[in-house]
This record gives sequence, C-alpha cells and structure tokens, in this order.
Amino acid sequence: MDDPVPGGKPGNWCSGAVIGGKPMAKVDELKTEIERLPQEEFTELVRWLSEKDWERWDKEIEADSVAGTLDFLVREALEEKAKGTLKDL
Repeated sequence: MDDPVPGGKPGNWCSGAVIGGKPMAKVDELKTEIERLPQEEFTELVRWLSEKDWERWDKEIEADSVAGTLDFLVREALEEKAKGTLKDL
C-alpha cells in the first residue's frame, strides 16, 4: 500500500491526552470510529489531517518568524557563508 501522506513531516498527533486530569474520551471514541473506516475513507481522512497539520505548522513558523524566534537560523547561515562553509542543498 502507498503511503497516504507523502513528504513524511512528523505530525503532532494526539495520543493519550489528558485535560483537567481526565482522559480525552472523545479522542478514544474518534480512534475507534477511525479504525472502522473503509480504506478509501481512512486515506482521505489521513490526507485531510495531514493538510491541517501542515497548515498549523505553517502558522507556527510564521508566528515564530514574526517573533524573531528563528533569527538564529539566519545568523548561523550568514556565519557559515562568511566562513565559506555554507553547503549547497
């Protein structure tokens, strides 16, 4: 079977989450329902979740960029370029 999520970015999937000291019963119910899905619907769901995960990731990166959290990466790249050790991808 082909991987329904090309690209392979690790997702932020919820597993055994607890809120206010109580297990997330709704998540457990959803897991049970997902297990019952036919393959085609499961694949569609995985793709949809992957898209949502990437959208959240993009928003996090954008917020981090605006906040300056990622500035160290630019500094590191400029330092490597100045030293002549910057490598092509």
